[in-house]
Amino acid sequence: MFQKDIARPRIEVVLWSYSDDLHACERWMRSLSADELQRAAAYRFERDRNMFIAGRYLLKRLLSAQVGMKPEDLRLLPGAFGKLHVRSPVDLQFSLANADGLVAAAMAVGAGCASVGIDCERTDDEIEDAALHSYCTVDERRWLDQMPPDDRLRAAMTLWTLKESHLKALGTGLSEDPRNVVVTWNGNAWPIVVHDGSEDPDWHHYVIDSDSQHVVALAVRSLSGPPDIAVRRFQDDSALSK
Repeated sequence: MFQKDIARPRIEVVLWSYSDDLHACERWMRSLSADELQRAAAYRFERDRNMFIAGRYLLKRLLSAQVGMKPEDLRLLPGAFGKLHVRSPVDLQFSLANADGLVAAAMAVGAGCASVGIDCERTDDEIEDAALHSYCTVDERRWLDQMPPDDRLRAAMTLWTLKESHLKALGTGLSEDPRNVVVTWNGNAWPIVVHDGSEDPDWHHYVIDSDSQHVVALAVRSLSGPPDIAVRRFQDDSALSK
């Protein structure tokens, strides 16, 4: 149950429609660690490499403002299942997602947030039937099959982003079967997400309007009721001083 003596958490969601400009990408790389640069170089396709670099650049810009460190001095460390954390005197709850052309980040400001996860996907990406079977329950596939063809792809992507944002907030990621996370709406404005057969009132899930060809989903575990959510677009103001 909600702990009413704890302030409702504020979740800042930041969306960045980045460009593929070579000079900009070279500038973003200055904030990456040696390990991150090595990982970026390992990507086979330039698109994937730029997406990784843009994500780390944005996340470090946001976190540096919270901990009072330069972006290049921040070390982002993956946990056992890939969930990132940062070494700092401040306990931070944050999450990062990348999709072609968009980086999405979520960060808790203040107390009250136990965990947060965000995911984004392009709505024009194709989904094979085999993939649907691997992450959708029977009822979810039946729901999708009843939809008009023009709406089915976006609905499938919405299901996927909601599930992955929840698993990212848990810290397990796709090491857990996405079919353990069941999504329904039942006429409600916000989705209902049930994990392993039980609904936890501390969990809150949202679909964020991205103003683009992307679906963005947010999962928050709050000990003090629904969070306050602020969504903003990132402007790379550092480009003005270079």
